[in-house]
Amino acid sequence: MVLPASMRLRGHRCFSRLHRSQRRHHGKWMVLRQIKRDRTLLRSELRSQHDTTCRCALVISNKVSKRAVRRNRLRRLLHNHLRQRLEQRTDLAGTWLLFSLRPDAAEAEPAQLLEECDSLLKIAGLER
Repeated sequence: MVLPASMRLRGHRCFSRLHRSQRRHHGKWMVLRQIKRDRTLLRSELRSQHDTTCRCALVISNKVSKRAVRRNRLRRLLHNHLRQRLEQRTDLAGTWLLFSLRPDAAEAEPAQLLEECDSLLKIAGLER
C-alpha cells in the first residue's frame, strides 16, 4: 500500500532541505534523514493543514535496480512498513523523514530491509 496523503512528503524544496540535513543515520542498505517540519517549504494549500503524524518520503534511484518493477516492489514494501509503524504515532507530528536506499539494497532480503528500517527509526529516537 502507498502512504496516505497526510504522511507523504512532496516538493523539491522539502527534499533539498532534507538532503542538507545534519541528522543522518546510516545503515548498510539505507540512510535516514530527519528534520523538524518547516511549513514555508510546503505548497500553499498544504501549509494550513495540521500534521497528525510525521511525513515520510522514500528515494530509490536507478542505481538500486535498473528495473522499475523491482524498485516499485521495494517502495511498496517500505511504504507499507512505514505506514504500519508510524501512522498512529501522533507524538511524531512535525517530523519529516527521508529514507534513501543504497545501491546494494536490491540484493537484501525484504526482512533485512524492514529490520534495518526499524533499527534506523530506533537510532533516530522515533521507535517506541
